[in-house]
Amino acid sequence: MRLFASAPPRRTTTPLSLALAAVLLLVGGLLLALPDRADAADTLISQGRPATSSSVEGGTFGPEKAFDGDPATRWASAEGVDPQWLRVDLGPSATVSRVKLVWEAAYATAYRVEISADGVTWTRLATETAGNGGTDDWTGLTGQGRHLRVYGTSRGTPYGYSLYSVEVYGTSGTTTPPTGAFTVVAAGDIAAQCTASSSSCAHPKTAALAQRIAPAFYLTMGDNQYDDARLSDFRNYYDKSWGAFKAKTRPVPGNHETYDPAGPLAGYASYFGSIAYPQGEPYYSYDQGNWHFVALDSNSFDDPAQIQWLKDDLARNTKGCVAAYFHHPLYSSGGHGNDPVSKPVWRILYAAGADLVLNGHDHHYERFAPQDPDGRATAGGIVEIVGGMGGAEPYDIETVQPNSQKRISGTYGVLKLDLTDTTYTWQYVGVDDRVKDSAPTYTCH
Repeated sequence: MRLFASAPPRRTTTPLSLALAAVLLLVGGLLLALPDRADAADTLISQGRPATSSSVEGGTFGPEKAFDGDPATRWASAEGVDPQWLRVDLGPSATVSRVKLVWEAAYATAYRVEISADGVTWTRLATETAGNGGTDDWTGLTGQGRHLRVYGTSRGTPYGYSLYSVEVYGTSGTTTPPTGAFTVVAAGDIAAQCTASSSSCAHPKTAALAQRIAPAFYLTMGDNQYDDARLSDFRNYYDKSWGAFKAKTRPVPGNHETYDPAGPLAGYASYFGSIAYPQGEPYYSYDQGNWHFVALDSNSFDDPAQIQWLKDDLARNTKGCVAAYFHHPLYSSGGHGNDPVSKPVWRILYAAGADLVLNGHDHHYERFAPQDPDGRATAGGIVEIVGGMGGAEPYDIETVQPNSQKRISGTYGVLKLDLTDTTYTWQYVGVDDRVKDSAPTYTCH
């Protein structure tokens, strides 16, 4: 149990002499006479804020549980792995004076409390090297930033790390805290022709992971079913895994959906029905919170009707954040490489102030810094993510593209997107429940 950042906790109580008591009373009186700085600073600023973590033990132990104000819920990491971390977004320019941790039985013997302005560079606020669980109350802290994390380096048990609560006290930034938070799971290139009866079959594992995350809904970025995407294939393979949450899925087609002997997109249309055609075409849009989502068919970016629909749809949009998703990425460091078929659509999205583009096609994970349609890095650009590790055979990274910030090949997983009314961030989570990459937090244009 930790009480102060600068001194070890007082573990025993001894009688005070009268002289010492008098001194303490005098000091107490002086403190009461000072301005009420402690009360003003020690305001709880973390409850209900967006949270992420290095891993989760299961869908009921997500990082948000440590910040929900419910003492019965908790975050739990994957078991038996060091290090692990839990992070909360406090909003711009928060000042932190106190951090209180309440550990479950799976506690840390060594950990750090750190703060960061951008989620990349971290400053240490407190260090524990001999933790014994229970409640650790770090007071007298001085830190400023947007993100605070608890970074565990040594476990006290063979299990993982588990916290009932992390309470961060201080003062919030001047910006109104983000509202309307929700989570989306996304992946492309999913169902190979195999089932869970084969230990090497990946799409049942990514489906189980997606269900454990329990998002508001699911996105697919095409090539949902291999190899020719017949209706029978959808029923025999995709339906046995990702089909479990079909009703909450918002799909788009990939090139493999066009290979169906019954006709391009025939099996795809028959399997998904109105889920994939809510507006009568294989492209559509919808809103969630302050986000406008645009689902496109990149097999037909040469179709004037789809392009005109996209322009009209974006012109009608009233939401502050815009995300588009389709199969073929404009930029990719994988085997397929850059696909110029998407550039005209990027130009339309960029002109409309779109924030995020999600793609598949190349079977790896990759994230790019914000860039314009011509590949020039710019703060006002579009962030692109390639998320083609939903279950199909991985592709190697071949030619690293400018502005590519992170690339992972050979590790199956899904994108866990955490969105608010004004911000977005994400993690690439592997089927072992471990976070393989964490993105910065971006503010919508």
